[in-house]
Amino acid sequence: MSTMSQRSHLTDSEAWRVVRRLEGGQTQVEVAQVIGVSQSVISRIWNRFLETGSAGRRPGQGRRRATTPNEDHYLVLTARRHRNMNTTLLQQHLRSTIGTTVSTQTVQNRLHCVGLYARRPMVCVRLTSSHRRDRREWATEHVNWRRNEWSNVLFSDKSRFSVHPDNRRIFIWRDRVSRNNPAFVRESVRFGGGGVLVYGGISIEGHTDLYIIRDGPLTACRCREEILRPTVVPYAAAIEDDFILMDDNCRPYRANLSTFGNAQGRRVAGRQPPPQTLQELERALLEEWDRIPQLVINSLIDSMPQRFVTPLKTSDSLNLMSSSESKLKQDSESSSDSFAEKAIPTNCQFQQGLDLFYEPSF
Repeated sequence: MSTMSQRSHLTDSEAWRVVRRLEGGQTQVEVAQVIGVSQSVISRIWNRFLETGSAGRRPGQGRRRATTPNEDHYLVLTARRHRNMNTTLLQQHLRSTIGTTVSTQTVQNRLHCVGLYARRPMVCVRLTSSHRRDRREWATEHVNWRRNEWSNVLFSDKSRFSVHPDNRRIFIWRDRVSRNNPAFVRESVRFGGGGVLVYGGISIEGHTDLYIIRDGPLTACRCREEILRPTVVPYAAAIEDDFILMDDNCRPYRANLSTFGNAQGRRVAGRQPPPQTLQELERALLEEWDRIPQLVINSLIDSMPQRFVTPLKTSDSLNLMSSSESKLKQDSESSSDSFAEKAIPTNCQFQQGLDLFYEPSF
C-alpha cells in the first residue's frame, strides 16, 4: 500500500495497460490493485482516454516566457551597444522603452543565451591619435617580417617579483556567514614582503642570463655598465650589423614580455615550498629562468605577426574583436582604441646596431 500512496503518474506504456484492462471488463479498483496505484490515478487515465482517445499524458503548458523574441533581441542589441550597462539598468531601460517588466535574472538569462557574460574589461594605456597612427605604421612595416628577420631582435625587459605577491585570483569555498572565520582569511604582507628587480632578454637563438638588479635605483650609467656592456653587447656581437635591441622602454613587445614575465612569476609561485625570503626568491628566479624551454620562447616570438592583424584591420574599437564580431562593430554606438594596437610601440623605432651603447646620454 505504500507504493500506491507514492505513485501518482504512470508511463505511457503503463497507462495503455490500464486502458486495455478496463476495456477487458476489469473494474478500476481491480486495475489499481494490479498496477499498484490509487483508484484516482486509474480514473484520470480512463477519463483522459475517453476525452482525447489517448492514454498518454497531455503535454504540460509550463510558465509563459516573460519576454517575446523581439524583446530578447532588443535586450541583446542594447547590451551590445552599451557595454557598461548592468542588468539593473538594462531592466529599467526595457521597462521605460517597451513597457515590459522582467527580473534582472531574466535579463541575465537572455544575455547568457547568446554568449554575453559580465567580465572585467581589459585595462591599457590611453592612446592619442598620434599613438594610434604610429602603431598602425609600425605594424604595416613589420607585419610581413619572417622568422629570419625576427631572429635578429633581442626582446628585453625589467620585471619585479615579490616574495608574497598579492594574487587576488585565489578563491575559496565558504558559507555566507563565515567571512571572518580565520580558516578563510588570507593574510597579506606589507609591500609584498620585499621584491627583486631583474633584467632579461629573449630571442630566437636563446636568452640572456638573468641579471638581478641590486643596491638602489638603476641609473643610466648603471644600466650601461651592469647590463648593456656585459650582457647585451656580447649578444649583439654574435649577430653583428643586423642586431636589433627592443629595449624595455619601447612598447611594441610589451604584450610579449609581459606574458613571458607573468608565466615566470607563476612558475616561481608554484614551487613547493614557495620562496619565503629574498634570497630564496632570487635563487628560484634564476633556476626557473634557466629551465625555460627554447620552444616556448620561439613560439612567443613567432606570434609577433599575429599581433599586427587587428590594428591593421580595425581603426578604433573598444574591445578585442574576432572576425565573427566585426559586423557587430558597425552596429555599435561606442568606439575606442583596439587593445591589440597597444602591443605596438608609442616610439615606433627599433634601436639598432652597437653604437647605441656608447651614446653620451649614458
